Parts: sequence; C-alpha cells; structure tokens
Amino acid sequence: MNFKNATQHTLLALFHLALGVLLLSGFISKVYSILIVLIGFRAIVKSQNDKNQAIYWAAYMVGAEVLFRMSGGMIFHELPKYSVFLFLLTGLYVENKRHHVSVSYVFYMLLLLIGIAFIDIPFNESIRKAIAFNLSGPILLGLSAIYFYHRKLSIETVLNMLFVMVLPVISMLSLLYFKTPDLKQIAFGGSANFVASGGFGPNQVATILGLGIFIIAVHLFFEKRIFPLFVFDAILLMYLVYRGLITFSRGGILTAVFALLAFMFFYMMARRDKLKQFVRYAGFVALFGIVLIVYTADATGGMLINRYTNKNARGIEKADISTGRIDLFKSELDNFYENPFFGIGVGGSKYERLEEEGIVAASHNEVSRLLSEHGMIGLVILFILIVIPVKHILTQPYLARAFLSAFLLFWFLTINHSAMRIAFPAFIYGLSLMQITFYEHEEVEQLAD
Repeated sequence: MNFKNATQHTLLALFHLALGVLLLSGFISKVYSILIVLIGFRAIVKSQNDKNQAIYWAAYMVGAEVLFRMSGGMIFHELPKYSVFLFLLTGLYVENKRHHVSVSYVFYMLLLLIGIAFIDIPFNESIRKAIAFNLSGPILLGLSAIYFYHRKLSIETVLNMLFVMVLPVISMLSLLYFKTPDLKQIAFGGSANFVASGGFGPNQVATILGLGIFIIAVHLFFEKRIFPLFVFDAILLMYLVYRGLITFSRGGILTAVFALLAFMFFYMMARRDKLKQFVRYAGFVALFGIVLIVYTADATGGMLINRYTNKNARGIEKADISTGRIDLFKSELDNFYENPFFGIGVGGSKYERLEEEGIVAASHNEVSRLLSEHGMIGLVILFILIVIPVKHILTQPYLARAFLSAFLLFWFLTINHSAMRIAFPAFIYGLSLMQITFYEHEEVEQLAD
C-alpha cells in the first residue's frame, strides 16, 4: 500500500465518511467485515508481505473492531481478534525476509497456557468460551510482539499504518452522528452514556475515539493531511474530541491524553528549537482543550464537569471514582493472595465473584486478572511485558521514543480500565517493540540519549 498520493488519502477518507452511513445496516456491516478478512488475507499471500501488507490490514481491522460491533457486523464475537491474528501470522509465514523471533515472547505465550490446567468454572459453562474470552487478547499480544519485535519500519510506513487505522474511526464518527439523537434529548448524568455512544459500550467507543484523536494529532505534527486542507483536519480532530467527551467514558479519553503528552514530550526533545516548540504546542493544546471542554460542558448542562470530577448528577462527590473497578481489582488481588502460586485458573475470577458476592462481572483490569488467574506466573508475565519494551524504548532516538512510549502507554492504560476485550491493546503493544527508521525530517535531531 502506498499512500503518498494526497488525492488517495482524500478519496479513502470520503469513502469512509459515506461508509459510516451504509453500516447503519447490519447486513451491509456483516458483508463488509467478511470482505475485509478475505481481501486482506488474499492481499498478504499474493504479495508475500513484501511491503508489510499484514501491518496495514491488521491495523485496519483494529480500528474497525468497535465499528463492526456497534453496527452488527460480527458473524461471531471474536472475529476481529482472530482476523488480526490471521493477518500477522500469515505475514510472518509468507514473507521471504528472515525475522528474528523473540524467545521471551514465545516463553510468555507458553506461560499463559499453564493457567488452562487450573481452570475451574461451573460445569454448565463452556470451557472453550472461557478460554477464548480471557486468552484470545493475551495470545494475540504475544503474536503481535513477535511480529514487531525489532522489525525495522520507516517513519512513512508507520504514518501510513496509522492513517489506515484511523479510516474506520472516521466511519464511526459518521455512524455516531446518524445513530445518536440530538444532545437535548439525551439525559446526561454522572456515569458513562450509552445513548451518546450509539447504543454501544461507551468504554470501547471512547477507547477507539481516543485512538483517533491521537492519530489525527500526530498527523498534524508531521504536517500530513487526511483531507486536503488543514482546517478540515482540525475540524475532524475537534469533532473526535467532542464525540469522545460526550460518551462520558473517561478511560479512553484520558488514555489518549496521556499518550499524546508522552508523544509531545519526546517530539519536542527531538527538536533543536525545544523552547519554541514547547510554547507553540503547549499553548495550542491548552487553548484547544479548554475551548472544547467549555463548549461540551455547556452542551451537557454541566454534567461533563461532574463526570470528570467524580460527582453525580446532583453535584455530590461519589465515594468510588472507578465506578466499581476498584472493588473488582481488590477481589482479584484477594484471589491472588489466597492462591499465590498458580492462581484460580483461566476465567475463574468471574465465577469466584459470582459465588462469593452474587455479582456477575468480568474483569476490567488485565493486571489484576493475570495475578488472580495465573498467580506468580502472572507476575512473571507482567515483568516480561513491561521490562522488554521499556528497555527497548530507552535505546531509541527521541523521535522514535515519541511513538513507542505513546504506544506502550496506550496498551498499559487501556488494559487497566478495559482489560483486553478488544484487539487494540494487543496490537498496539507490539508497535512499541518496532524500530523506526528516519530518512527524512532533517530538522529533527536523531539522538539516542
């Protein structure tokens, strides 16, 4: 895939704006999702992944996963995860160039499988579904890590990949516009809003909208265009932020903010004119953010401020800022303390809570789930997942650190508020392990320290 042609960028963006309207039909959404899988697989095999086609198709499916779910385009629930797995595995298999396979991540995947031996769920529940629900994301992460581990990709390839990933997010904006009622008809309160999220889970919608915010912002930094004129891209960015804020789901938006701040920090460190860049970008972001927050707060009757300051609709501060996630986290830590060596087995946390508290709730935190269901093995897994990319990032030039640190933050913060329900955190974790090569942007200092 070559996206150097600005006209091609514009046509693809316009197509995806229209696609959002078409995907209001569940039938069209199903057909389109199947076509993406078939066409993507064929393109990777035919090209022998000579220009990293697997990355582009996987990135597209990652960006489209929530779009397909909210538009009824899933022939089965885990289709996007399996599709991304298929694309990356096929890419590794058919490419002619040799790629180093990290032993650490092969070991990580083997460690995950140990928890299956200790699975203990009610006899009337499906063991296969419990394993698939809890391990499909972590296994995909392992494959993504193996695929991207020290893989050299040019900055142009990375930016093109991000462009491909944001295309379905543009479709999501279009779908949300037509699927949600006027804001005056929506009753905003002190919790995440399903109506403003197109009737789908606000947490997942906000996560992908946050990804879109990051990608558009990065393109603006590099003076790359989605649409021909800067003003259109700026409007697209503002609308992304606006739609993300009115979901009232804080995790996805705050994650995007932290990832973007990390990117901006290292981006400015890579510039010779650091002070000038800091004043320029910090001032722009502050002004941009304040205006949007004030506008959205007014549009929601002040409820946005209550939501982000942990207050209910009456303006009274709530006791739990995490909307129940802290209690889930504590219960999983208790499981770890009681079963420290091998945990309670894959999928056991949900049923342990049902037995002890009568609450049916899947984990929202992948860190505590790993400890609860895998015990000390989970601790080893976390050590591998955090130490390897951090060591890698610290050896890279500042501009590379901007991307890699943002990707790692996206993974870590997302799994702490949304576990690994979607393919996004697994895929973006792998991106934190690649090596970005720079042959343009002469104004940027390539410093390793």
